[in-house]
Amino acid sequence: MTNSMMVIFPYRHNSTWVFDDERVGLVHEPFVSGVPEMIDILVQDIPNVDEGFKLLFSANPFPGYQAELIWLKEEYNGHWYCWTQTNMQGWLCPALFKYFIEAPKKIYCKAESIS
Repeated sequence: MTNSMMVIFPYRHNSTWVFDDERVGLVHEPFVSGVPEMIDILVQDIPNVDEGFKLLFSANPFPGYQAELIWLKEEYNGHWYCWTQTNMQGWLCPALFKYFIEAPKKIYCKAESIS
């Protein structure tokens, strides 16, 4: 069974958002295809955010979540999600399955400062 709440610590590397999670074998794992732009909105009020921030996420809503991403479709072993409040779409690569057994119908997210 996986955790209900997960956390990663994204940071900027070579002009894109990436994260490391040695626990699941990921180093400099990039966010691509619309997700960096979503992250930019989530973190716009966090000072010194390029050095990193805490990203909490879950398939279930939790107090204070900022974004509800809704599953759209599968493509290239990854999955497209829509953040309807911003009319944005982003693709999450197969690294999604390091955290979920199957692609959740919704993902709830919150960005926080690490300082």
